[in-house]
Amino acid sequence: MPRINSLLTLVTLSLAGAASAGSSCIAFDISWNLLAFGFNGKDYNAGTQDSWASGTATDITTSGRPPFDGSNTKCYLSQFTNAIYVLGADASSDASIYIYDASAKSWSTQAITVGAFDPSSYDAILDHDTNVFYALSKGELFSLDMGLLKAANSTPLAWNDVQASGFGTDYQPVMALAQNHIHFINAPGIPAGNAKIFVIHFSYMQPEPQPYGDFPATHGQATSLFMDTGVQQEFAFIPDDGSATYIINVETNTTQTLKGPSAKDSLATYFASTDSVVQLTSSGSVSYLPYKAGAASANSASPWNTVSKLPVAASSSSTSASSGGSSSSVTGTNSAKGAVATGTSGNQDNGALSITGSARWGVGGLVAFALAALFL
Repeated sequence: MPRINSLLTLVTLSLAGAASAGSSCIAFDISWNLLAFGFNGKDYNAGTQDSWASGTATDITTSGRPPFDGSNTKCYLSQFTNAIYVLGADASSDASIYIYDASAKSWSTQAITVGAFDPSSYDAILDHDTNVFYALSKGELFSLDMGLLKAANSTPLAWNDVQASGFGTDYQPVMALAQNHIHFINAPGIPAGNAKIFVIHFSYMQPEPQPYGDFPATHGQATSLFMDTGVQQEFAFIPDDGSATYIINVETNTTQTLKGPSAKDSLATYFASTDSVVQLTSSGSVSYLPYKAGAASANSASPWNTVSKLPVAASSSSTSASSGGSSSSVTGTNSAKGAVATGTSGNQDNGALSITGSARWGVGGLVAFALAALFL
């Protein structure tokens, strides 16, 4: 019996570790400090890129934060308000959005009315100028106006049905924001190197795709590169296989092909500032690609490096006593398939706990292992 209990405990810990990575998220504030939320029950400020190689991140954990126990937590920066909007961070409900005021270092929870929007299946961007979320869910485009909120108000906000996308319900969306346009990559019928464009200010889907150069028509993750002032003009696209990092410039209609992340992880998430594309892997480690607009030669030579200043998001945040209550938040699904984190991140080691084995087995395999242990 002790042997069986030990095996079951091992399986339980493996499941907890596997579930935790999607419960964390990264973002930047408007001073381009890297913020990490839901890392072992805590939140951190890792500072700007020039400080990531050494030292210790500042603990910014405080009351009112979400429990960070969702399966696919996402963070978005509202540049005008210096607020981080956190979606999918509370497994107990699927409606509210948590707001972190990065200036006041405080949390609040905004009530949301979902209507026909399905918070269990979507991808979304936050428009820079309007501060409106646009989300694609099961072929339908929805919007949610955040106003200029940096703290929740007492009136629920609502997801509104904008229009049918024309992509069908099977399209696994890859959405990127630049110049207040939504760029859909790998949409049905759209060739490699092209994107379908939705013009936000006119609520108009352009009939013809826009060519941007050379990148594959495949599923992946996208994140906008911010500017100190003004709208984003570039976005990064990282295919699920991690083979390269593509920087698409919508002003010049060109694409730079840079090094892919060292960790090849289709469940990784990404967030960019003005000078970095940052990866959070499904095993909880954080790395970054330095980037400078207009410096093509330097960019092509830049390697991915580990943010050693941060701990690894390797355990459930349920250990944190400072989490908020059972406030609800919007949750999503990661549509990537066959995720396995491989490789190493950069030239430094931040002690990442590898869960590659449990990722390959999946939940079913681990449960089967536990059942088999009963007969040993």
